[in-house]
Order: sequence, then C-alpha cells, then structure tokens
Amino acid sequence: MRNRKLLNLCSNDYLGLASRGPVPGQPQASSRLVSGSDPAHTTLEKALARHAGTGAALLYPTGYMANLGAIQALVRKGDRIFSDELNHASIIDACALSGGRVSVYAHNDMDELRRMLKRCRGRAHVITEGVFSMDGDMAKLIEITELARGRASVILDDAHGDFVCGRSGRGTAELLGVRGKVDVYTSSLSKGLGSFGGYMAAGRDDVKLCINGSRAFIYTSALPAHIARDALRRISADAEPRRRKLAENARRLSEGLLDAGFRAGSDSHIIPVHVGGERAAVELGRQLAREGVFAQPVRYPSVPRGKARIRISATARLTKGHVEGALEAFGRAGRRLGLV
Repeated sequence: MRNRKLLNLCSNDYLGLASRGPVPGQPQASSRLVSGSDPAHTTLEKALARHAGTGAALLYPTGYMANLGAIQALVRKGDRIFSDELNHASIIDACALSGGRVSVYAHNDMDELRRMLKRCRGRAHVITEGVFSMDGDMAKLIEITELARGRASVILDDAHGDFVCGRSGRGTAELLGVRGKVDVYTSSLSKGLGSFGGYMAAGRDDVKLCINGSRAFIYTSALPAHIARDALRRISADAEPRRRKLAENARRLSEGLLDAGFRAGSDSHIIPVHVGGERAAVELGRQLAREGVFAQPVRYPSVPRGKARIRISATARLTKGHVEGALEAFGRAGRRLGLV
C-alpha cells in the first residue's frame, strides 16, 4: 500500500487460497472499505466517470447490485419515486428497499408521468431504463428530463444501452442528446462492454453518499482487480466498427422477422418476437433449437401473462450467414407451428 508492504489482518481469505491464485496482486477477499480496494478500481472509476460525463463513479460487483446500492443510498425515506412499469426487477427491488413512496407510471406514458409530477411535493426521483430489457424500446428521455427539470432527479439504468448506443457508445442519453440532464447513471460492465461488474456514476456528493451509505457496496467483497483491469482495457479500445456491425445485424433481423410474418422488431439490438401464450413460446423455442438456433422463450413472471415471446439479442459477432440462417430457421419453425 503506497509502496509499503503491510501485514493484512482484515481479509476474509481465511485459508489463504486467493493470494495463491493465478492473478497477482491484492486479493479482493474483503469490502473495498476494509482491505479489498486496489488501484485498478479507482483507475476504472475515473474512466467510467469520464465515459458518463459525471463527477465521479463507483464500482459494484454486478449491475443488479449497482441499482440496489445506488437507489437505496440516494433515496431518503418518504421521497417520491416515479418508476416505469417495465423497469427491471433490480429497480423494483431497490425501490422497495429504499423507503421511498413508489408510484408506477404506464410504460413510457408521459401524460401520466406529467400528472404525477405536477401533484408531487418534496423530493422526488424518476427512474427508468434506457433500453428496456424485454421490449427493446427506449425510454422517452427527452420528455422525461424536461418533465423532471426542477421537480425530480432522473436516475437512468442504461445497462442495455451503455457502450452500444450513441455516437461514441455513451448510451441512450448520448443518443437522445440529454447526457447533461441525467443526474444518476447505473449500468453493467458485462453487456455492451463484455467484461463483468456494474457501476453508478453521478456528481461527487452522490457518489460519496453511496460510498458511505450503500449497503450493496459496503457489505460485499470488491470486484476482483483483474476484472477491473480487463474492463479498463475494453473501455480504451475502439468499438465503433463493432457498434456499426451490431446496428446492421439488428436492423436485418428486425426487418426479416417482420417480412416473415412475425410480430417482431424494435429500434434496438433487443428484438422481441411476440408469441402470446406461454406454451406456444416454449414450443417455438424448442423448434428453433431443432433448427440449430438458441433463442430462449421469455414468459411470466419476466413478462405479463399472455405476452410471452422469444427474446433475440443481436450481437456484432453474427455474420451475414448467421443472420440469414436464423431468419430461415424462424420461418420454418413459425410455419410448422402456424404462427406465420
């Protein structure tokens, strides 16, 4: 520590096995606030703050824990929370644990959100995903940030848009031109970045509040330092060619599925193929597997009853042959089941 060797008497590496592993350096067998911190963490946090355009950032072991930790720390008991009805389970759980009073507005319904904010008195927060994980559509961030101005903070979970959307991969807020109007970002390092972990980014005071009051940060072992170094290396890489390829693949998949007669398509790389019944969605998944395509059915409780679907996640690794072959497989499976 600071060029001095110290005897560590506060690690949870009880059998001394972590320090004997394949990765050199201080093992993350403790909380960051005890002995789990490593220079790689702070270096990555500075890079993430620059990426998000905020004063500071804070790492969490996963994106789920970033939502849990940031919302629980930043929302005071009695604060009003306005949450989109299709928000991820981690947001729902975080809101429940926060002590805030939660009001759920219909998905992307700006008229309902406007009415809720107009009636609100006191501290308030609007929480939304950027790219919604099950439907693949985007939050109306231009309208949300305008409605919230002077009335509420805006907390954006951009796990599915971060590193993917926007001119330089800075997410849905960059894509929609509202980067400076979002107060708190939460995100994942395991999706668009292809590494592991999660983070929140905000002003320095909010990050300090999370460091000292976020239970999901304080009471868990730190993200392994070698993973932090991996994430840092990936942030520094030029991902623009991959973003262009991803957009091309997503566009072709959406168009091809619609042309084949499926109720499908979205404006992002998450493409739901709507089936409706749970059994029908499961059977379509089975038929696709027979065709050599792994595309999992999503059903209740992940989505409402009667709204089961196959959820496609386009990636930049797909070749033109992969995409066209997948579309042919969907067509054959859909015709066998009478879906198209």
